[in-house]
Amino acid sequence: MRHHNKNRKFGRKKNVRQALLRSLAIAIIRHESIKTTEAKAKELRPFIEKLVTQSREAQDSISARRSIISKLMNRNPEAKKLIEEITPRYAERNGGYTRILKLPQRQGDAAKMAIIEFVK
Repeated sequence: MRHHNKNRKFGRKKNVRQALLRSLAIAIIRHESIKTTEAKAKELRPFIEKLVTQSREAQDSISARRSIISKLMNRNPEAKKLIEEITPRYAERNGGYTRILKLPQRQGDAAKMAIIEFVK
């Protein structure tokens, strides 16, 4: 039984799965919109939204800033962009910082594709 096991495994072990989510989060912070599979986009959404919520606090707190940097694999430029450029846009918004737009299936393996982007 899979009680309380909501996350997708993507056929990967835990540490590889975490690295995948972190690299997708870095990509969406860097480019503000990425094209990926629908399942990966749905799994990335809560991860990135929690980071944006935490980065609101990071503008004042050094510990929150360090926590964000560690979740982004010690990538200081992306953490700085998240805290200083992306988060101020959502000062009045309580969640819902990203949106998922569905695309047609991929030609090679018919995987469902999607674009995940920050809401303007």
